[in-house]
Amino acid sequence: MDGATPRVLVVEDEPDLAELYAIYLSDLYDVQTATDGETALELVDGETDVVLLDRRMPDLTGDEVLEEIRARGLETQVAMITAVEPDVDIVEMPFDDYLVKPVTKEDLHGLVEVLLRRANYDERSQEFFRLASKKAALESSPDVSVENEEEYRELTEQMESIRAELDETLAELSEDDFREAFASFPDIEIDEPETDDGFGSPPQS
Repeated sequence: MDGATPRVLVVEDEPDLAELYAIYLSDLYDVQTATDGETALELVDGETDVVLLDRRMPDLTGDEVLEEIRARGLETQVAMITAVEPDVDIVEMPFDDYLVKPVTKEDLHGLVEVLLRRANYDERSQEFFRLASKKAALESSPDVSVENEEEYRELTEQMESIRAELDETLAELSEDDFREAFASFPDIEIDEPETDDGFGSPPQS
């Protein structure tokens, strides 16, 4: 981002809620809003750092907007913020995080901060966190019995595989970076890195 103010696009079909999210975030970020999918796709571009995307919208759904963003090859971080409780269909969706409404100002700030930090990680590290976000969302959903879902088991296996690949990369994280990176996923058990000076840095893309 080269020191520029990060740009956040809020996509929410309820205008009052879109404006509220913008007010919450405008103290730190350059915020754009869209109340439909077509407008969102007109606004999103390579300068957009984070998209906060509603799923249930008329005309173009959030799922369709997400697919088009990825089809364009944009590297922006996308989080679904929705009243739709997650089900196993989210396993194949190419988002970076998932929050169920209602969300607070603190929720939004924490989410954007985490997504901006993840954007600096290499692709496999980012994929690990995408899977971890889906795992956490499914485990918190009242509509999913995860122990009986094949998709959940496959997701967990993918996480384990990537985690094994990342052992060396994770060891490069400083203790503070490590704690921040995994703060949202307390159930993920990975040995903390051993560092002498605490001045490591996250894996870069």
